[in-house]
Amino acid sequence: MAWVFLIGAVVCEVCATLCLRVAAAGRRRWFIGVVIGYVIAFSLLVNALARGMALGVAYGIWAAAGVALTAVLSRILFKEPLTRVMALGILLIAAGVLLVELGASH
Repeated sequence: MAWVFLIGAVVCEVCATLCLRVAAAGRRRWFIGVVIGYVIAFSLLVNALARGMALGVAYGIWAAAGVALTAVLSRILFKEPLTRVMALGILLIAAGVLLVELGASH
């Protein structure tokens, strides 16, 4: 169940961040989505932690998945750049999170 909460936290955080991009472009009402999304994201993250997920693992996956999804969706929705170097960075973040998770199991 902790993983379900973590996945929900990632999705809400990414949605809130995308709303932030729209709000920053001048559509102030989108700040409502930013606030709601981040409140829900942190609430779900707290629930994942309360169900026994280690903080380093939860936060690492939350942050890495958020970075990767935000970069990809920003490319699709806002036509922002996603270069090979950026993609390599995302892969390195994912590898780092995997190493943290593997290290936590020992």
